[in-house]
Amino acid sequence: MSDPVMSGAAARLDVFKTYKLFVGGKFPRSESGRVYEVTDSKGGWLANAPLGTRKDVRDAVAAARKAFPGWSGATAYNRGQILYRAAEMLQGRREQFAAEVAAGEGTGAERAAALVDAAVDRLVWYAGWTDKVAQVAGAANPVAGPYFNLSTPEPSGVVGVVAPQAGPGHSLLGLVSVVAPAVAAGNTVVVVASEAAPLPALSLGEVLATSDLPGGVVNIVSGRVRDTAPTLASHQDVNGLDLAGADAGGPGSAAALEAAAADTLKRVLRPAPEPAAEDWTADPGTGRLLAFLETKTVWHPMGI
Repeated sequence: MSDPVMSGAAARLDVFKTYKLFVGGKFPRSESGRVYEVTDSKGGWLANAPLGTRKDVRDAVAAARKAFPGWSGATAYNRGQILYRAAEMLQGRREQFAAEVAAGEGTGAERAAALVDAAVDRLVWYAGWTDKVAQVAGAANPVAGPYFNLSTPEPSGVVGVVAPQAGPGHSLLGLVSVVAPAVAAGNTVVVVASEAAPLPALSLGEVLATSDLPGGVVNIVSGRVRDTAPTLASHQDVNGLDLAGADAGGPGSAAALEAAAADTLKRVLRPAPEPAAEDWTADPGTGRLLAFLETKTVWHPMGI
């Protein structure tokens, strides 16, 4: 006697995943309703990704600004717990992310799995830094007088990130390597995902949504970098800009985006001389962790 479940399984159609933006803790379609084809390294169709617009970027910035007071005011320990939870959830979906990284970057399955493991480890690493960064960036300053002089770091605010666009491991490990330090330091983030390989970034939104991360702390927009990045760079409510994935020419170039950011006096973290050659598996150090922190210095009289 045949098994009806197995017979039905042989005839059923696959349910293709609908990828969406991640804005304000929700998963909206692009404001335009448009999508673009994402292909593998051989040109084969993988999925349709939302084609983000300037309006989507503005919505994401508004969500990030709304989330900033709560996130920056949370204890460092709590931020670390949430980042660690994100690592747990990412680990639980290892096979899915490995498949997306392998297809998007054209790498082997074993290498893709290793890159996902590295992304999990990177989240754990930054989770451990949340309650230590103040000790590294702050200080008790010696002064010639009866005063305490203390310097403490504070997050800059909303940070715009042009995610890595090329190079080994850029679609997930590179993304985590630029988003996690800004968030660990107490900033909120708006990310322009990899244009050619956005699927790991969009799936990461699903991980973050189930990791106790407050809505709006991380916002992910996919689409054409030349359309979305200039809006992020020129937005008056964005305080910092990480140009990790900016290219060398056109409206989405590092020079053009830096010029747009200058009008509103943003902190700008420039890309590596050759962004496509960036080794995201290397020790990240504390550079990005400290890049979007402001220093507040307080004087207080002794004995009062």
